[in-house]
Amino acid sequence: MRESRPTSAFHSDNITASATDTLVRVLDMQAASAGVRRLRDWAQLGVGARPGERAVDIGSGTGAVTRVLAAAVAPDGEAIGVEPNPGLRTVAEQRAADAGSPARFVDGDALALPIADLDADVVWCERVFQHLAEPDKAAAEIARILRPGGRVALLDTDWATTILHPGDPEVVAALTDGALAAAANPYAGRKLAGQLAAVGLEIDDLGSQALVQDPRKVTWPLVKLLAETALRGELITEEQRDTLYADLSAAAEQGALHMSVTMFGVIARRPA
Repeated sequence: MRESRPTSAFHSDNITASATDTLVRVLDMQAASAGVRRLRDWAQLGVGARPGERAVDIGSGTGAVTRVLAAAVAPDGEAIGVEPNPGLRTVAEQRAADAGSPARFVDGDALALPIADLDADVVWCERVFQHLAEPDKAAAEIARILRPGGRVALLDTDWATTILHPGDPEVVAALTDGALAAAANPYAGRKLAGQLAAVGLEIDDLGSQALVQDPRKVTWPLVKLLAETALRGELITEEQRDTLYADLSAAAEQGALHMSVTMFGVIARRPA
């Protein structure tokens, strides 16, 4: 097995055990997002997991999608979640047990999947490539494990699509530049189709979904993370930060806030 190489501060291998509860809350919040649900529904229809098939969920997190795949391939199929973070694997295993799901979870990394060649009918990989400095290698791993006729759903964010309004354009740009710097592969979303085509997979469908926040609420944990990072980097001043916070708060009170980022999806297959 090749050495795992997580490169982003947000990669699960770089999250300490003490932060697992926070990470679970973030993943649960994302899973509850209407935009994420819509894109997942589209992708699940696209890969069309069937009874008796073997499905692999790369970067399975809390196991929400792995359990869906397990139900789709039941009663004779198998769904495996590959997740490098032991804390998340524990949560996923407990949730699967509580739900009576046969989904199982194993340690592994996107660059070195613990799956044999040509051993998967369906592969799901969501919001993993943005954390990889070498996503082309992960694409090659997906192609390696897919059987002829096997399908993959590859979903990821493109952080350059971040929109925050209102606010001074220069200040907002400083914050969004911070989001781009935080991910190892911030433009992941726009590259997905090309990376799968480059490893010999055929593209069946393309999709996207803007993840739009509630216009009446400021997502303060994310906004403050980005703003304080920009402040420490001397990209903005304290006065500019405080003015931005006031502008966002006033807009939220009027239901006029806009904060969004776009996720993209690709459905592809290995030629039969």
